[in-house]
Amino acid sequence: MAVVLRSSPLLWARLAAMIFACVAFSVALHGGYLSHGTGDWCIFCWSFSFAVTLLIVLVELFGLQTRAPVSWKNFPITFACYASLLCLSASIIFPLYFLKGYGGRDETKNYRIVSTVFSCLATIAYLTEVSLSKARPGEVAGYMATAPGLLKVCETFVACIIFVFISDPISYNQNGATKWCLAVYCICFILSAAIIVLCVGEFTGLLPFSFARFLSSFALLAVGMYLSATIIWPIYKFDNKHGGQSTRPNECGRYTGLCPWDKLLAISVLSALNFLLYLADLIYSARLVFVSA
Repeated sequence: MAVVLRSSPLLWARLAAMIFACVAFSVALHGGYLSHGTGDWCIFCWSFSFAVTLLIVLVELFGLQTRAPVSWKNFPITFACYASLLCLSASIIFPLYFLKGYGGRDETKNYRIVSTVFSCLATIAYLTEVSLSKARPGEVAGYMATAPGLLKVCETFVACIIFVFISDPISYNQNGATKWCLAVYCICFILSAAIIVLCVGEFTGLLPFSFARFLSSFALLAVGMYLSATIIWPIYKFDNKHGGQSTRPNECGRYTGLCPWDKLLAISVLSALNFLLYLADLIYSARLVFVSA
């Protein structure tokens, strides 16, 4: 089996991302003393990103792309986008839970600072990989290398964060309106994730309808649904007339990280963010349909 080693900016970006992610989780495990469950999530973000990137490098090193059970035009950039978001989340969460207000040993604090710095560097490296891999104007590439494909990754990731906040503590069972918001998050996430799976698995050709028209129709539906959730959620969570709480409780100052009220606010912001992402998705998808036609 021939080993193909071709130096390129993309290869160096992947190697840098691997090294930075490896240092981040190695240092955190060695001297970070992560007692909070959130630390497990950060370790997962770094170690998972490192492991799959290593797998991608090995597959391309040994020229096994054609034997991979996934579309190699779509899989590497899809993972790089997810890895950049995972490392970005760890870069935000880790210092929030393990550096903010920490008054313990300086040595432990230094280890945590190093992990945070290398997590940020890994994020930059993965974003560089995405930038190098994405389709250029007029270039023939897989759907996940285009702007709508990358937006799908961001949409599903934002939805996952919403699910974490909305379920801990459970905050969607207030009434039918907030349950509708949960339905919006679930339906849009499932359909976006299904589109990613279809593209990465190269199953789009098996669909009995036009994939491009389905993308634009779904994007239009998602924009309408997320617009309703973006309006409804803050009304029922922050308007006193509808059972909400407009001001941040004083007890939130005693929490490490985010208190329940902060999570409700984060859901509102993330809902608006996903609305904008789906709106951009709709614009790109509609253009794709008209160009194809």
